[in-house]
Amino acid sequence: MYACIDLGSNSFHLLVGEWEAGRIRIIERCSEKVQLGEGVGVAGVISAPAFERGLLCLQHFRTLMDQYPLQQYWALGTNTFRVTGNAQEFLECASKIGLNISIISGVQEAVLIYAGVITALPLSDTHRLVIDIGGGSTEVIVGKKHARLLTESLAIGSVAWRDRFFNNDPASVPELEQQMEAAVTAAQRVFDGFSPAINKLGWSEAYASSGTMKMLAAICESAGGQVRLQVLRGLKTRLATCIARGTDLPAINERRRDLLLSGWSVLVGLMQSYDIEMINFSATALREGMLDFMVKNEKTLGAMAQSDLPEISQAGR
Repeated sequence: MYACIDLGSNSFHLLVGEWEAGRIRIIERCSEKVQLGEGVGVAGVISAPAFERGLLCLQHFRTLMDQYPLQQYWALGTNTFRVTGNAQEFLECASKIGLNISIISGVQEAVLIYAGVITALPLSDTHRLVIDIGGGSTEVIVGKKHARLLTESLAIGSVAWRDRFFNNDPASVPELEQQMEAAVTAAQRVFDGFSPAINKLGWSEAYASSGTMKMLAAICESAGGQVRLQVLRGLKTRLATCIARGTDLPAINERRRDLLLSGWSVLVGLMQSYDIEMINFSATALREGMLDFMVKNEKTLGAMAQSDLPEISQAGR
């Protein structure tokens, strides 16, 4: 039995699973909204409240993990740990709780995300575009079967874009719509840097993971459609009204309500940049990729000498 801990800029996630009859069986899932990356773009450090929220969450995860006969666990820190000045201090505090955390690069994160997404898909000779919109970074991969043809990590995410474009006092619907368009334009500029390479490779299917994508997919479905650029564009005023007036919106995850407009802006900017008319939601991502990797590389996880992730070296037992 294995445990995977994904420490994202918005949420912390715990996944416990085991290998059964040639497949991974999920035993336990747990997610908590920590928002470790809140304000990081301005301050450059994990704030004291976020620091405390993160450690409390890890204590909860440790308690849950102690209920299972774990063979191994793996805890990975993503973008916030890569860019903050006090990340090491957080790691030391986590170690006192009994959890050793490894910080992975954006490309390493993308490698595991791709592995996780394709665990739920049939093998295909087609090129697939895989996206993960996190709180502080967005990973972009083009792959075929288990091979990655392009792997990038970009400094754009739902928490970062919220802090940059939607962190003011409550605004009117027209004002929010203007902010949304400004956020889309800025997002598209970020993604445009890699559109020539993506266009050259080409792709037939597009998939996106993460809580932000899950929320937007649910909203699109409640509006009677798939996640299409036209549908998302048509929802702009409705989403701005929801935030400006504090009204309810079917299928919205209240825990992610504050990321609704920033997440919409990042996804729309991405779809416009890469000419994506329709994108599929993937329920599997980094955690499933971690679990798949652990099962397949159990004997070499400590050294990683023959793996795709040579810099990752910490795992716990």
